[in-house]
Amino acid sequence: MKRKIIQIDQDKCIGCGLCANACMQGAIQVIDGKATLVSEDYCDGLGMCLPQCPVDAIRLVEKEAAAFNPARSNIKLKAAAASTGHTCGCPSAQARVINHTAAEEPAARDSQPSRLRQWPIQLHLLNPAAPYFQNANLLLCADCVMAAYGDFQEKLLKNRTLAIACPKLDNTQGYVEKLARIFSLHEIKTIVVARMEVPCCGGLTGILKQALQLSGKDIPVREVVITVDGQVK
Repeated sequence: MKRKIIQIDQDKCIGCGLCANACMQGAIQVIDGKATLVSEDYCDGLGMCLPQCPVDAIRLVEKEAAAFNPARSNIKLKAAAASTGHTCGCPSAQARVINHTAAEEPAARDSQPSRLRQWPIQLHLLNPAAPYFQNANLLLCADCVMAAYGDFQEKLLKNRTLAIACPKLDNTQGYVEKLARIFSLHEIKTIVVARMEVPCCGGLTGILKQALQLSGKDIPVREVVITVDGQVK
């Protein structure tokens, strides 16, 4: 019989594991750094994994396959993973809130605490439904800013949820839709977009503007431009 089955483009896949976490049947596992359909028998063809893929590496195809049988699906492996606190996805993509306490404040000026509030931080890996976006002040940041700006942690990152990207070198397909979904799912208080002064980095501001327009949200935005010698322009 012909039925719908997922198909994963291994060349596009970045091994983030978000699709594996979304698959309730346990049909997908990350093997050798790539999402893999472990058995067609396990795939129910509903495509719950598709919207989770940040690089559009998954699609539904119609092909000859045995009928889906829930009794044969890989649910036991999923249950075992859940009971041990692990999933079949890549650990780098598992959403975590990072809480800092007063005890972590530095005893001396040459020791500064991290201001990072969540993980992951790369826009490709962020789950739009992650709880740390709710009522957040978002920092959308070009990754070079963190290296160039000496006061990055205290002046930009502190008390903000972070998303980093490179508008020139990243595969930015899907960035607009992902940001728009974050804005639609959560109440975002403010957005700071931090970018380098080089012209190509301006693409990050363009991506943000498109995402806001797509979401229909009116969120206060402030742009911070950093020079190559680490100054605020």
